[in-house]
Amino acid sequence: MSSSLSPVGGPRLSRPSWLSPRVLRTEVLAGLVVALALIPEAISFSILAGVDPRVGLFASFTMAVTIAVCGGRPAMISAATGAVALVVAPLVRDHGLQYLIAAVIVGGILQVVLAVLGVARLMRFIPRSVMVGFVNALAILVFAAQVPHLIGVPWLVYPLVAIALAIIVGLPRLTRAVPAPLVAIVVLTLFTVLTHVAVPTVGDEGELPHSLPVLGLPDIPYTGQTLQIIAPYALGIALVGLMESLMTAKLVDDITDTHSNKTRESWGQGVANIVTGFFGGMGGCAMIGQTMINVKVSGARTRLSTFLAGVFLLVLVVTLGDVVAVIPMAALVAVMVIVTVSTFDWHSVSPATLKRMPAGETIVMVSTVAVVLATSNLAIGVVVGVLVAMVIFARRVAHIVEVTSVVDPNGGTRTYSVQGELFFASSNDVVYQFDYAGDPDNIVIDLSRAHVWDASSVAALDAITTKYAARGKTVEITGLNRPSAQMHGTLAGRLNVGH
Repeated sequence: MSSSLSPVGGPRLSRPSWLSPRVLRTEVLAGLVVALALIPEAISFSILAGVDPRVGLFASFTMAVTIAVCGGRPAMISAATGAVALVVAPLVRDHGLQYLIAAVIVGGILQVVLAVLGVARLMRFIPRSVMVGFVNALAILVFAAQVPHLIGVPWLVYPLVAIALAIIVGLPRLTRAVPAPLVAIVVLTLFTVLTHVAVPTVGDEGELPHSLPVLGLPDIPYTGQTLQIIAPYALGIALVGLMESLMTAKLVDDITDTHSNKTRESWGQGVANIVTGFFGGMGGCAMIGQTMINVKVSGARTRLSTFLAGVFLLVLVVTLGDVVAVIPMAALVAVMVIVTVSTFDWHSVSPATLKRMPAGETIVMVSTVAVVLATSNLAIGVVVGVLVAMVIFARRVAHIVEVTSVVDPNGGTRTYSVQGELFFASSNDVVYQFDYAGDPDNIVIDLSRAHVWDASSVAALDAITTKYAARGKTVEITGLNRPSAQMHGTLAGRLNVGH
């Protein structure tokens, strides 16, 4: 926290930015809008996981409140998520809720361990094209989740959704004093209540809780066999949760032009899941949809909005459950449709961009989106996207190694100059750039403009030396930089290269 001098010369601490009336109003209203949007999502994810709606709602409360304190990315929303629900659904089906709670606690512990080991630093290896694919796939999944609310419903739902969309898009042009999504929710709720029209409501999604969550331990046998059962699911919760949370944090960094502490966010997610497990929740991670509502639509920027989203959620479902239950789903669908439109990177699919963009970048983005849509799992899509990017990069780099040669005036020595990066994908081709039969007896391989990266490259150099030695010719390798010389000196002649 920054400090300044008071008028009498003493130090005076500056107050937090969220205490400003304007910022405070934005944060409070943003938290309220997010809380309203979280309710149907948490209920839906509970049903997806095969547990009571209260499990998802309590998880969203504890995740949001805990991450507001422990997290490394202010204004990011964490709650019960579909990705985690997909991971744990088989565990709930086969072993029940108590095993799920145990898996959430162990998953949180694993996240803390991974954070200490520096997993957040791996984020720099995720290419931009994978990030774009992640965002676009998430937008499509968010939109797809709204489609069931628009099929087989009364015709009045469609004009209600249209009215809500018009309010959300049009109101900010007149005033930004209150978040447009909140206005849309209030207007549609008042209309449906006063006119007594029959349309799907939040209450139709599942029973809302009437009491506070209770702290406790999972009722399971504490044995090695139990650990074997929950361990794979706990690892899945940890990896999926960290991947989605760190990707979302990076996205918010870009939107707000600020930097977040990814290591703190990693262990913060772990602490949040541990707390959630002890309160009987289903676990979760960062939610990009609700985060976009909070940051992009409502303009929130501090931890207060995240904290209040969790508090408002609990207050709404426990004390005002009857009021929340009558909110028409049409209003929340409209909010999520706007989130979808604002989340999707439309520039990435414009004809002009696709024409300029290298084909490899487009392939990586499309691969990421395709795998996410096929598996409904963002983590798998990101992993596949990174692997595709690695293959394309390796192929690209492998073709920029150049070998040239000159023969000295007396014809007794030929010098080969190798330029580029020598690694497993490029070194195999280098072997065939030498004239083993036609070269003179003395060969010099100059690597002053190359770098030896791996054992495959050393094995390739050994193969070249062996081929010349079989013809009674000598080879001298020169120009190795220090790391290359160290690797070559350690491995040369010890890799069993055949004749």
